[in-house]
Amino acid sequence: MTTRSRGWTIATLVAAVAVLATSIVWSVGSAASGGSTALSQGGRVWLGGDRTSAGQRAAAADLPGAVVDLAAVDMGGRRMMGGTGGWMDDRMLLRSDRQDVPAGVVSLRLTNIGGVDHELVVLPLADGQQIGGRAVNEDGEVDESDSLGEASLMDGPGAGDGIAPGSTGWVTLDLAPGSYELVCNLPGHYPAGMYTLLVVR
Repeated sequence: MTTRSRGWTIATLVAAVAVLATSIVWSVGSAASGGSTALSQGGRVWLGGDRTSAGQRAAAADLPGAVVDLAAVDMGGRRMMGGTGGWMDDRMLLRSDRQDVPAGVVSLRLTNIGGVDHELVVLPLADGQQIGGRAVNEDGEVDESDSLGEASLMDGPGAGDGIAPGSTGWVTLDLAPGSYELVCNLPGHYPAGMYTLLVVR
């Protein structure tokens, strides 16, 4: 192989790697932001997009009250938990299509667009308390004794064993004005970043 043809081969490989890296970054960014994976339905955005079947969307389509769509996103990484010798998932997000809703009946619909099971737990925030600041136990979980409800049943309402990748779960609550922290409280998920704010006015 000549020096010139070797140079073209290397340049072609570099270009192919750059295209592949760009497409991976674009895909992950779109999934995390609800971008290209989002579907519009009646003016609302489905954060699960093509990872959620039409049957799952139809089953949850007529939820009562103000509907908040959330997406559970994980990048599949893992890291050692400090002091416990266990592992926790890393780089996780809980995305919401809105942060403000009127007081009263609110339906929270979680679509898992990640690669591991997730859930949604609704916790009230005390005055001055910030999201992401709860104490985490040795299992990587927060105290949820004051939970108002959860969505952890796959393709159904209420509590269950967790929402598998590509599935949806939801919970409907009557929420008073105030601030709430929406969290995934499976082991290691909260400290990995799975929380978001909901303000009820």
